Amino acid sequence: MRRGASSASDRPASACSLNAAAGRGVDYNGAMRALVAILALSQALAGQPPAPPPEPPPAAEARDRARAVQAFYERTRDLEAAFVQTYSYAAGGRRQVSRGTLRLKKPGRMRWDYRSPEAKTVAVVGSRLVQWEPEANQVYVDEHFDATAMSAAVTFLLGQGRLESEFHVASGPPGQLVLRPRRPDPRVESVTLTVGPDGQVTATRVEDGQGNVNQVELQDIRRNVGLKDSDFEVRVPKDAHRVSPPGR
Repeated sequence: MRRGASSASDRPASACSLNAAAGRGVDYNGAMRALVAILALSQALAGQPPAPPPEPPPAAEARDRARAVQAFYERTRDLEAAFVQTYSYAAGGRRQVSRGTLRLKKPGRMRWDYRSPEAKTVAVVGSRLVQWEPEANQVYVDEHFDATAMSAAVTFLLGQGRLESEFHVASGPPGQLVLRPRRPDPRVESVTLTVGPDGQVTATRVEDGQGNVNQVELQDIRRNVGLKDSDFEVRVPKDAHRVSPPGR
């Protein structure tokens, strides 16, 4: 059994699959707070001001590295890895370190299972987003999540988006690729990818316009392992408190 996966016998008898069927008759209030930190590397570029004048073409090394990354993930059907996420706040110098398991599968499936500092699951399947917080017995469900608005900073992992189309690319320190959005976005100042010789990304670092930094290191990466669609279903107790997006 893969690490982080649970068998049917581990699940509560009263659990239901939220990515298999929509909830009905739910009293929603509030809004999810953690998604921005979890998917900081996937902030939307849609609806931003017009792009600035084009910059000179990237150096051959940066261009070749970006294309190697793109090609690697276009050949990737699914992926599973342990992650260590370090979020550094510019104000006060505070840091939060989280650990867990990341799973990806084409088309459009992504799941983050956090183990520490507290258990939490965030899963995206198409236009459906679910965040489950077992300690609070609370689940956030967005049936109309705009997954198409996620930038290529994360969609390239699913073989979608074009890094060179959405970012100016440049070489950083050895083995690193630095991406800057072609359209200004205060939420994404820069993205730095640590890239292996074959194009596999082993770490991402995203800095926003306020100087906050979200870094994710991937460990024990397993590629094309045959993940099932059911691996992305989030099962929660029927009595879990449900929260909706603002204004819905």
